[in-house]
Amino acid sequence: MFLETTITERKRGWIEVICGSMFSGKTEELIRRLKRSQYAKQKIEIYKPNIDLRYHDVKVVSHQGNEIISTPVPSSSNILLLTSDADVIGIDEAQFFDPAIVEVCNELANKGVRVIIAGLDMDYSGVAFGPMPQLMAIAEYVTKVHAICVSCGNLAHYSQRTVQQTEQVLVGAIEKYRPVCRSCYQQIKK
Repeated sequence: MFLETTITERKRGWIEVICGSMFSGKTEELIRRLKRSQYAKQKIEIYKPNIDLRYHDVKVVSHQGNEIISTPVPSSSNILLLTSDADVIGIDEAQFFDPAIVEVCNELANKGVRVIIAGLDMDYSGVAFGPMPQLMAIAEYVTKVHAICVSCGNLAHYSQRTVQQTEQVLVGAIEKYRPVCRSCYQQIKK
């Protein structure tokens, strides 16, 4: 009886990853899940990398204009320093965080926190992006969302860069990227 009570009283944490290409609705889905948690009166905290200033300096904002207040941080270690007694933690643009984000998310989940992460699974060259593969590996739930290819209308899961810059990290939106499917991406690469 004692063991059963102890286990059921303990908070159970887990990790959810939302991944996909640019314009696939990752941030939209993150915001939707976080707002549902708010409605359920759960304490939420949201973090984003401080290099993401595309739409707002302290809000996570989707390309569709939905938004939620967040805390910009320079590194993943700041998330542990700032987190108090949250039930749910949201992390946007996880691909921009340092590799320690994986251990941060594990530590939070092990403490009973629901951790919801959104990020690009691949960069513009089709290579796994930052800590995303490790985050997907440790997550209990992975949701891959897709955009629509702007060239042919098929499901898109590649982010084509439309500017001539080659660094891996180039924060931008529609002025620098467009979603394309595998077939169109292969044609572009030729």
